[in-house]
Amino acid sequence: MNNMQQMMKQVKKMQEQMLKAQEELAGKTVEGSAGGGVVTVTATGHRKITNIVIKPEAVDPEDVDMLQDLVLTAVNDALTKAEQLAEQDMGRFTGGMKMPGLF
Repeated sequence: MNNMQQMMKQVKKMQEQMLKAQEELAGKTVEGSAGGGVVTVTATGHRKITNIVIKPEAVDPEDVDMLQDLVLTAVNDALTKAEQLAEQDMGRFTGGMKMPGLF
């Protein structure tokens, strides 16, 4: 019975640590970019876009498609980095396994 109580305490402690790590991810940010930095996108560890910066030299009224491609590339870069950040921070709890819905 004592082993079961110890195990339950450890599970509770791990759950608390995971919750804290998930909360901390919201405060962490990553930045993605495209076109040598003419478009930059900031995202949180929860994969929420918080900022997009487009430098004036990226805006060419004759080539809107290029700007759209740059924004898309920068957003995807930021989201990929946010996912890697989450996997890195939460991986210590999951042993590297991907657990859908956890983060």
